[in-house]
Amino acid sequence: MSDSLTVHVNRGGLHSLDTPERFVADDSFDIVVANHGGATHVHLHVDDTLSEQLAIETPNHHVAGGIERRVRVTRTGTEPVRGELKVVTAHGSHTRHVDVSMTEPGGADAVDIEARPDDGSAGLGRDERRALAVGGLVVGALGLTAGVAVGDLRAMAVLAVLGTGGVVAAVAVHHVTGN
Repeated sequence: MSDSLTVHVNRGGLHSLDTPERFVADDSFDIVVANHGGATHVHLHVDDTLSEQLAIETPNHHVAGGIERRVRVTRTGTEPVRGELKVVTAHGSHTRHVDVSMTEPGGADAVDIEARPDDGSAGLGRDERRALAVGGLVVGALGLTAGVAVGDLRAMAVLAVLGTGGVVAAVAVHHVTGN
């Protein structure tokens, strides 16, 4: 049994795309294009490796505003394969790639994970997450250093707590995002 791969269009702004970073399926599946704004065209394309195992019903789709459109992806082979699905809107100005893995048919591990926002409009990008983690470490180090330098026990305790919070935030961001 395979899950659906959902693509969000216009959720974070005109022509924005939110796609999962990875998608795993064991059989044919649907791509659900959810349009959160005005009507748009969406193009779907599988790379050469996936095209040996998958066929997209129709690659070009006009998607009216405020609707979801289902596009059938039919599995034509049975061998495990991995490749990229390219999702394009705005005549090529917005493109996202989804790492697609097809497992052996009948597998139980089909899952759609790790949504990737477009242009930072619906979440933090990799660079922003990395900057947040580094910033948290810097704030933590400065807070601990200032607490020791002030020498006032109460100020040192407050600054140490703030500094520790910065370190904890940086570690949490790193743990959640892997960056």
